[in-house]
Amino acid sequence: MNSELLVSDASHFRVDYEINPYMDTAIQPDVQATLAEHQAIVAAHLAAGRKVEYLPSAPECPDMVFTANAAVIRGEKAVLGNPPSERQAEIPYFTAWLSEHHYEVVEAPYLFSGQGDALACGDLLLAAYGQRTDERMLDVLARELDYEVVPLRTVSSRWYDLDLAVGVVAPDLLAYCPDALDAASVRTLRGLGAELIEVPVEEAALFALNLVSDGTTVTMTQGVPRLAAELRGRGLEVVELDTTELAKGGGGVRCTALTLDNPPA
Repeated sequence: MNSELLVSDASHFRVDYEINPYMDTAIQPDVQATLAEHQAIVAAHLAAGRKVEYLPSAPECPDMVFTANAAVIRGEKAVLGNPPSERQAEIPYFTAWLSEHHYEVVEAPYLFSGQGDALACGDLLLAAYGQRTDERMLDVLARELDYEVVPLRTVSSRWYDLDLAVGVVAPDLLAYCPDALDAASVRTLRGLGAELIEVPVEEAALFALNLVSDGTTVTMTQGVPRLAAELRGRGLEVVELDTTELAKGGGGVRCTALTLDNPPA
């Protein structure tokens, strides 16, 4: 789980448009600070023993650093993301990389935010719809990837992707923000039988749940002490990193890594 990741780079990261509430074209990220943030994230993955694959970003793709939206992968099959029009130029680059690395690539017939809205949790796939993913994609994901899909909905565009509202720490341990999900989704999560950590909206809004965990080490944003303490209290190694500049594009640690090692059914 999250031991093999695909990253890009932040060389061309900027805010050219506004497709989530965190983006403001009048507030641009600092180039050097952004590069340092991303390099620190990659270094943390490597220090945790994770394998990191790299795809160079393209000048015309300012959000390509957020590789999680490119696809969702299980085994040797990848269902591509189908993002807003502003990010469509990214998809051919990811398609080429996945094909060159021998993945069977499936195009998404409907809007789909990739791994941002599809979090693997053992043999379950926690999948959100209603913001940037069309509900019809849930059946596509179940059919193509052979997951039991768990439908979830966030309450507003503030939680435009599921990975801002839910974090998979281990197949039997989830962190989530109840205020970010509708009542039916909260009931669904509570009925899965996993241990749950509730995260207050104040920390979730700072990208606390946008984390990468391999079940031993959790790599996450800094400035969210309550969740960090909860994770350490469960014996996990927690690495907290600055994501101030990346957050100007609406992303954090999880957004910058596409998981390659979700095991097949």
